[in-house]
Amino acid sequence: MAEDHGSSRHMSSMSMSHKELGDDDARVVHVGDADRTNERLEFAGNAVRTAKYSPLTFLPRNLFEQFHRLAYIYFLVIAVLNQLPQLAVFGRGASVMPLALVLAVTAVKDAYEDWRRHRSDRAENNRLAAVLSPGAGAQFVPTEWKHVRVGDVVRVGANESPPADMVLLATSDTTGVAYVQTLNLDGESNLKTRYAKQETLTTPLEHLAGTVVRCERPNRNIYGFQANLELQGESRRIPLGPSNILLRGCDLKNTSWAVGVVVYAGRETKAMLNNAGTPTKRSRVETQMNRETLFLSGILIVLCSAVATLTGVWLRTHQADLELAQFFHKKDYLKVGKDGNENYNYYGIAAQIVFNFLMAVIVFQIMIPISLYISMELVRLGQAYFMIRDAKLYDASTDSRFQCRALNINEDLGQVKCVFSDKTGTLTQNKMEFRCASIDGVDYSDVARQRPVEGEPAWVPKVPVNVDREVMELVRNGGATEQGMNAGEFFLALATCNTIVPLIVDGPDPKKKVIDYQGESPDEQALVSAAAAYGFVLVERSSGHIVIDVLGQKQRFDVLGLHEFDSDRKRMSVIIG
Repeated sequence: MAEDHGSSRHMSSMSMSHKELGDDDARVVHVGDADRTNERLEFAGNAVRTAKYSPLTFLPRNLFEQFHRLAYIYFLVIAVLNQLPQLAVFGRGASVMPLALVLAVTAVKDAYEDWRRHRSDRAENNRLAAVLSPGAGAQFVPTEWKHVRVGDVVRVGANESPPADMVLLATSDTTGVAYVQTLNLDGESNLKTRYAKQETLTTPLEHLAGTVVRCERPNRNIYGFQANLELQGESRRIPLGPSNILLRGCDLKNTSWAVGVVVYAGRETKAMLNNAGTPTKRSRVETQMNRETLFLSGILIVLCSAVATLTGVWLRTHQADLELAQFFHKKDYLKVGKDGNENYNYYGIAAQIVFNFLMAVIVFQIMIPISLYISMELVRLGQAYFMIRDAKLYDASTDSRFQCRALNINEDLGQVKCVFSDKTGTLTQNKMEFRCASIDGVDYSDVARQRPVEGEPAWVPKVPVNVDREVMELVRNGGATEQGMNAGEFFLALATCNTIVPLIVDGPDPKKKVIDYQGESPDEQALVSAAAAYGFVLVERSSGHIVIDVLGQKQRFDVLGLHEFDSDRKRMSVIIG
């Protein structure tokens, strides 16, 4: 009865999902027929662009972003005022050169950063993918990523990334399981499982013509996917979920190959929809400089207002002497107009007050030094160079150096006071180590007894584990005792009750086989590595069975059922036979 109620609830939820995914709102994808898929509505191409500028938009957009700095607006006003004959204090070219120089230096820096983005985009779009071509005898032909379209059937190899979001049709595993790493999507390095439906797994690709995938419209949710599959000649709809889709940006691991049909391409992929574009970043120093510029501008206005006010007082006091003033001629006696002598260098008291105010602004412009901005840009370039070349910031394991992607926020690195994190794995290595255990109520936590594994074991976990000598003696020689049997069952449970995928890698000693355990949880990796150190080595896993080397003897266990860990049960269960 419980199983029946469970299946009825499952069918009810599926029918509700089908109602939610209406035919009007669904995207219809014809498997292997990109022309028919894009016939009625042309979907987005697979070319992506993360660069901020283009040759046409670089100059206006870059200038617009640079003039968010208030000081640049101030220097532009000074340069414009100095071009007027009535207000010219310095040479016209001299007033423009400092601003032009700082704008040019910043523009060159921004152009270089964007050129690197364009180069990365070209490399990404020109990568090759194996696309099924019906015209080539149903063979996979190399195709550039930018030419992949919705509806194409794509084959992805081991350690490769899919060119677009695609629904799994088949994998190298006979049960349709594929393992992916979503490090570039959500920052998690643990492996996740994806599945191909049995209906498509057992059908040759050339017989999938006419198969239709109806999926939801593109959205940003990388953890959700709603779709159904309709095989040709069948009326039923096969439900698809998040476990049936490979997203662009993930890597295929521990799986020789996987084949899928593209449902979202280019800017409509979930990875690109979550990419908000290249933001314009400003450091705290730059924000503080904007505030200081406003403060100094206020002082400047006060000083210039005082100069203009005193100019008005002086003009009114010496109004009778202006005609013959040595540096201030009110009338030009060399030119005689119709109404007598013309005004030479005088526009009235009100106009003279305004002119003197603006001339004072030009004279006092040194209060806001433009050379400071030039110095800051040059210092940032130097900081980036030294950070990139710093030997202490070099990672030998990945052969990668420190990368300075945004030169505008270098100085913020030295101003970090507090770091808030949602979990420990964000800032730490997220490594778990097996230290000790309590088996059947007996505490084996004496650290003094722990030593590295002795002897020459045939299988060696990649992560070394110290073992308890007493427990090791129980496992090897105490099998006939109750305590020894409990210890053996304990480590056998650790080796079987998990979702770890063993990967055989080359080690320094060719006589020893090194096993790298990949899994969704570092806790599982630590527990399985501990079981391997005590002689219970997980050496093979498929969706239907596992193989464990128990103290030198390989044993095969069929996985009949698996209940993964959840927060409600706070445990994981496996049924093996």
